[in-house]
Amino acid sequence: MSATQTRRQPIQRLTIVAPATQAAAAQPHEGALVLVGINHTTAPIEVRERLAIPAARLPDAVRALTQQPGIREALILSTCNRVEFLTLQDQPGEETTRSLLRFLHEYFAVPAAIVEPHLYEFREREAVRHLFRVASSLDSMVVGEPQILGQVKEAYSVARQAGTVSAALDPLLQRAFSVAKRVRTETQIGSSSVSVASVAVDLARKIFGSLHGKTVLIVGAGKMSELAARHLIQQGATSILVANRTQERAAQLAGQVADLISMQLANGPIAIHGAGLACTTEVVPFDQLHAQAARADIVLTSTGSEHPLFDPTHGRQFLERRRNRPMFFIDIAVPRDVDPQMNQVEGCFVYDIDDLQQVAAAHLADRGRESAAAEKIVGSEVDLYLQRLQVREAVPAIVALQQNAESLRQAEIARTAAKLAASAEPLTPAQQAAIDALTRSLTAKLLHPQLAALRKKSE
Repeated sequence: MSATQTRRQPIQRLTIVAPATQAAAAQPHEGALVLVGINHTTAPIEVRERLAIPAARLPDAVRALTQQPGIREALILSTCNRVEFLTLQDQPGEETTRSLLRFLHEYFAVPAAIVEPHLYEFREREAVRHLFRVASSLDSMVVGEPQILGQVKEAYSVARQAGTVSAALDPLLQRAFSVAKRVRTETQIGSSSVSVASVAVDLARKIFGSLHGKTVLIVGAGKMSELAARHLIQQGATSILVANRTQERAAQLAGQVADLISMQLANGPIAIHGAGLACTTEVVPFDQLHAQAARADIVLTSTGSEHPLFDPTHGRQFLERRRNRPMFFIDIAVPRDVDPQMNQVEGCFVYDIDDLQQVAAAHLADRGRESAAAEKIVGSEVDLYLQRLQVREAVPAIVALQQNAESLRQAEIARTAAKLAASAEPLTPAQQAAIDALTRSLTAKLLHPQLAALRKKSE
């Protein structure tokens, strides 16, 4: 199977707007809530990698987004499977979408014709629902994987530090985190440890039948690589090489893997595919990456490089050193670490993150019941969040009406008391209390229809 054999056809641009009957309820805040993005179901990796934003550039990107006309608040979520732009804009309408498209074209230098067919757009209620589903890992390639919540929180932290999230998006994102926690607490959707990394290792096992006796080179020492290393050990890999641009981080990951092996051995021999657990780790200096890579049967890459680390020339060199023994590359990085043309080198087999979807589909079937329960929770939380926003928006109007009525009541009492004082004896305390009670009662009765109407409208 080559990387090009699993490509999906582009889908038409999807726009979801709240139904007319919900229009008032779906927009409780001032401005327009708009989310535009692409993900693993709407765009192939060739498109996603052109919009991927490295972590170091994310603050600059989100600030640049808020400089677009009409965009007041913004958050950008950029992962291996999605790039999404959550914004609060001044006015609803087509101009909001044009601002985002203009940003994509200007910031990424990507023609609109390449990106627009793959975009989806959600507004108001549907934008809230989509955000809750993403944070709860219901929209992930591997449903239930835990990494996405951390990635959303990281995007939120970047946006807050950049000053692009405030009064409207801040409470929305905080609620998204609470919803994700509730989904994991009340369902079993995250009961087994499933992630993109575990699916990648599962694919490697399917290729070889068993990883016992195989050497694996992990390029990159981030969270995804750490997870992959754990799964490789569990699947019986006997030699794990680690390479990273920062030598210290590579050594740290290798040490963590060694500690994990020791911990598991301390609990007794672990039989994996009929073999005992015996695994060694080694750090490969990054400047020796290409010289040492041929030692590996499997190369698993997950770096933040903006350019491929391996190309067909490297592939031919590797195969010559390996005396034409096949070599497998599992590339879960976006942008890709392995040039897709590597598939043209006989003996080199490349699988990118889109190819993992076939393996991930089996996990989705297993989690169908838990996904349905999680979707119900998300639906109820969307309704609850919007209702709370609407009630909150009504409070200032209710308070202002009450304060205005009280001011008028006090003014009338003072004027009446002054007239009575000029023509007769001053009011006794009992009389003053009676007048105060009478005017309060009248004010309450007169305000009741207006306050009831405001509360009903907010509900």
